Amino acid sequence: MWPFRKIRKALRSLPAMVRARFDAAQTTTDNARHWAMADSLSADGAASADVRRKLRERARYEVANNSYAKGIVLTLANDCVGTGPRLQLLTDDSQTNNTVEAAFADWSRAVNLAEKLRTMRMAKATDGETFAVLTANPLVDSPVALDVQLVEADRVASPVLSVFPSDDIDGITLDAFGNPQTYTILRDHPGDMLAWKTRYDRVPADAVVHWFRSDRPDQHRGVPEITPALPLFAQLRRYTLAVIAAAETAADFAAVLFTDSPANGEAQALEPMDVVSLEKRMATVLPDGWRLGQVEAQQPTTSYAEFKREILNEIARCLNLPYNIAACNSSGYNYASGRLDHQTYFKAIRVEQAHLAETVLDRIFAAWVYEAMLTTELASLRTMRSVPHQWFFDGTEHVDPAKEANAQATRLASNTTTLAAEYARQGKDWETELHQRAKERQLMEKLGLTAPQVTPEPAEDEDEEIDTDVEHQAA
Repeated sequence: MWPFRKIRKALRSLPAMVRARFDAAQTTTDNARHWAMADSLSADGAASADVRRKLRERARYEVANNSYAKGIVLTLANDCVGTGPRLQLLTDDSQTNNTVEAAFADWSRAVNLAEKLRTMRMAKATDGETFAVLTANPLVDSPVALDVQLVEADRVASPVLSVFPSDDIDGITLDAFGNPQTYTILRDHPGDMLAWKTRYDRVPADAVVHWFRSDRPDQHRGVPEITPALPLFAQLRRYTLAVIAAAETAADFAAVLFTDSPANGEAQALEPMDVVSLEKRMATVLPDGWRLGQVEAQQPTTSYAEFKREILNEIARCLNLPYNIAACNSSGYNYASGRLDHQTYFKAIRVEQAHLAETVLDRIFAAWVYEAMLTTELASLRTMRSVPHQWFFDGTEHVDPAKEANAQATRLASNTTTLAAEYARQGKDWETELHQRAKERQLMEKLGLTAPQVTPEPAEDEDEEIDTDVEHQAA
């Protein structure tokens, strides 16, 4: 056994151990209150049934009473879904493609699919999640009797007075691999009168579409997308009401009598807080030593507009919206900055549309194909092993159509794009558009009409196009 001195000498010869520390992991008297609510709950534990219910209630209340919140949710639904997705089959049989596409379009109109998708998108932003049950409906005016019935998130829950296994996540039963097996859907909404959450249906997962954004691994229920903005919406409304209240308070006092004389001075004695009614367009004589003054409203202050802009910008950030779309006001933008802000928003819309197509539309189309095979009109689908397809959404309108046309002509001339890609930007099927264009040219030649050839002009520098409001302010 080594002596103590030799052991200490050997320890000194070892390399020094450096202990790295993170400032964000330290709890001090300054940041203790800030991090007091931080926890280590799981995704499902943090988004428990009670927490999600409270968030839904507040989000719905804010959207129902706040004009900005309502407009933001409507804008998200309109830009994501638009007039509705359009199906394009990618098989080699063009006749089958046209037949199936037309039949699906007719069925979509029969069940109001576009309107239901917009409702689902609004519910996803406000409630955090949305559900749809694929069921048969004999009243659908279509050979395919499939229907998409929307279910509010409150109805997917574990009923009371029932024993459910531990793998039940507030109405969603999972298998051994974490996949949803069944959904428990209450027959009565918990917010209805005399609703006891006792009657329910166990619906297989194959017949339920569940659309939500998963922010954490192992998350099975969604929270409202506007959750980070809820306190900001409340602050915006409180500040606006405070400004109005200050202006109204100041307006309640028409005039005030005041004097610069000291107490018991030369001014004539008057009764404090006495009220005198003055007639319109009439001069009056004031008591000796007194002057007439009007209370000035100190609100709204010069920072009111700036406060609204900054808080709206912060509200819209969690939804990837630029300020001019959230506020529906582009007065402070120039052309280049507006286009730059829109790039992030349109990219988020494309991601949302891809998620919608994968999670919702593909599930609906698979169920529709299964039912369509049983009909005589679409019996040709029985011979297909798979139905390759893609979805088209409404294109985005360009602020300057001339610039976009010039850029499009340049891309086509340099072979850096295709007609399919350019038509897809507008939400159109390139084959359908070319067939339509060929018919138009043929009819124009038959009628002796000639289409003028337009040569694209060189594009101007976008950065030089400054908004007139900005120029006026600079002047």
